[in-house]
Amino acid sequence: MSSIRARVLLVVLGMLAAAAALLGSLTYRNVRAETEALMDYQLRQMALSLRNQGEVAPAQASALVDEQLDFVVQVWTTDGRAIYASRAHAALPQRAQLGFADVSVGGQVWRSFSVTMPSRVIQVSQPLQIRRRLAADAAWRAVWPLLLIAPFIALAAAWSTALALRPLRRVADDVRRRDEQSLQPLPADGLPEEVAPLVTSLNALLQRLGQSLDTQRAFVADAAHELRSPLTALKLQLQLLKRAGSEAERSAAAEALAAGIDRGARLVEQLLTLARTEPGAAAAPLQPLDLSELVREAVADTVPLALARGTVLELHADAPVTVQGDRAPLRALVRNLADNAVRYSPPDARVELRIAAEAGVPTLQVDDAGPGIPPAERERVFDRFYRRGLSDEPGTGLGLAIVRGVAQQHGARVALDDSPLGGLRVTLRFPAAPGG
Repeated sequence: MSSIRARVLLVVLGMLAAAAALLGSLTYRNVRAETEALMDYQLRQMALSLRNQGEVAPAQASALVDEQLDFVVQVWTTDGRAIYASRAHAALPQRAQLGFADVSVGGQVWRSFSVTMPSRVIQVSQPLQIRRRLAADAAWRAVWPLLLIAPFIALAAAWSTALALRPLRRVADDVRRRDEQSLQPLPADGLPEEVAPLVTSLNALLQRLGQSLDTQRAFVADAAHELRSPLTALKLQLQLLKRAGSEAERSAAAEALAAGIDRGARLVEQLLTLARTEPGAAAAPLQPLDLSELVREAVADTVPLALARGTVLELHADAPVTVQGDRAPLRALVRNLADNAVRYSPPDARVELRIAAEAGVPTLQVDDAGPGIPPAERERVFDRFYRRGLSDEPGTGLGLAIVRGVAQQHGARVALDDSPLGGLRVTLRFPAAPGG
């Protein structure tokens, strides 16, 4: 059963039925007990009222016989002689038991009350079956009104349940009427306390979804803009290759085309990496990694570029340093930092990478000898496609954006500062590994 209304109604009706059954049972038993107590009282009062009754002749006693009477009155002398009986009966109690007693005679049970006087014994009896029927009738008359109104109570419970769930249905209808572009907050006025937290959570989700969609739209627009120039350049280089009149011109055009393809491939790779670091992107589970070993693997990809520029790459990673991370994004992070440091440093410069655990905090530092970044721009350089334009070295403006995205996925903090080598120092501090 998936309907909340049906569940609530079933529970309410079940509780109502149980309460009605319990109340009816208790009422029935109480009324029956009170009726029987009242009949006992009548037996006793009848017996006591006959204390002064004189002897009744047999002929007179036979005239008093009434088979419609429920009560039978018997009077004996103290020596056991019957002097009165309200009616003849084939099986009447012939012995009196003082006080109240249940007497079985001829397979029938009688309820009797007997009292003794100085000269006689008076007993008033009534068939127990008749007493129980009368008591049951009285109890039923007390219970049947409850059974009569039970269906109306059930209808009232169903109506009140529907009324109580109406705000939830209103919220559901509002959500159902919306399309993928309708991300405005749901109205929260007049909602009960039980529904308001749900609407608040939905509004927070809609806000995050809107921010995520805005980020994706901006990303797609920026990517389209950035890809347009490389693709245009590739078309021009291809045309130059076709129009080349000599082997030297064809060789130069082919080299330019290959370089353009390399730049386009790097841009696409960085765009894909950045997309995987966007907020809301599915992240792989983190696992313990040796940061020193991972940095060695990533720096190896930058060695050809460093050799081509005459740059000296120095890696200080003497001891294993454990972090919780995802290997592929972290390699992309380190590769972007090392690549930027080499590209923006002058030829024959030195780039240093240092791995350490400062007070138990895994730390990665990258120092270069490039132009550095002024403090006023150190926050903007993390924006996508932001390029300062102070270097002839081509770039996409995505390197530091990727670094920040991967760092945020791993709970790391990125800081930019001046480097002792004269350029920029990038410091990443990772959360301490469990048990580290």
